[in-house]
Amino acid sequence: MSIPHHHDHHVHGSTHDVPNGGAHRAAHNHDHHGSRCGAGGHHHHVDPSTHGRAFVVAIALNSIFVAVEFGYGFAANSTALMADAGHNLSDVLGLILAWAAVVVGRRSPSERFTYGLRSSSILAALANAMLLLMACGAIGWEAAQRVSQPPAVASVTVMAVATIGILVNGLSAWMFVKGSARDLNIRGAYMHMAADAAMSLGVVLSGVVMLFTGWFWLDPLVSLTIVAVIVAGTWGLLRESLHLALNAVPPHIDLPAVAAYLRELPGVTDMHDLHIWGMSTSESALTVHLVMPDGYPGDRVIDGITQTLNQRFAVHHCTLQIERGTIRHACSLLAS
Repeated sequence: MSIPHHHDHHVHGSTHDVPNGGAHRAAHNHDHHGSRCGAGGHHHHVDPSTHGRAFVVAIALNSIFVAVEFGYGFAANSTALMADAGHNLSDVLGLILAWAAVVVGRRSPSERFTYGLRSSSILAALANAMLLLMACGAIGWEAAQRVSQPPAVASVTVMAVATIGILVNGLSAWMFVKGSARDLNIRGAYMHMAADAAMSLGVVLSGVVMLFTGWFWLDPLVSLTIVAVIVAGTWGLLRESLHLALNAVPPHIDLPAVAAYLRELPGVTDMHDLHIWGMSTSESALTVHLVMPDGYPGDRVIDGITQTLNQRFAVHHCTLQIERGTIRHACSLLAS
């Protein structure tokens, strides 16, 4: 089985004698950029999201906008603008949280945290989803109270500030849109910015109508509509991040297809203890026991298997245990 030359893999294995002449070897393959796992060598991994500049720009722009929006809201006696400034402040906190997870997640594994702190990105995505839902709840509650008795709105001032909000949040969301497709933590940051841009757009459109009609009830109604759309989108983020926090199989990985590939490998007669989970919002891990009566097939074959699992199924960190099948093994997780 050939191995692409642009990857460097090292296999760490240990052979243990078992009754009836059987033996098993645990083959451990993974990639890490510039980190060392164990004492045997270097490993290279797909670098998690590199959005440092995007986070800096987005946090700076939104922090300035929060100050401007609150100032204009206070000057125009607009509780709507001041409330939205508070919502945007929660978005800044969400961006800081997501960025901190990216930075912390790059720390090398240690004796205590053998996977490093990659899973912090899962916690950040979960926290961001909860922050979004809390912000939507606060805005929805305020809007619902205003439906029956809508206050007069300084339409021109609100429209001008909201237009700035579209530009700031739209630019911020655009910087994260590419990474949002493959990293749940980045998707959380993207959804914060996209939600704010949508909210600002709704404010501008309702402001135009209110300017010419005086229908001030339109402001809370538009807010409730946008909140409903944001909640619908955020629910998926919350569900997916919660699944990853509970070590579920990442949604982009087809577990039956992985199992079928492993069972069809030359020399494999059985397979058990297959586990796949997310180490972070962009990296996954796999462990499995492969029954191969002829014994350990060699490092080159193991490297080929792990390369295929990486390239075809997006599994980045693999640990394969080879057994001859002379002893029946059962997964301890199923022995309850």
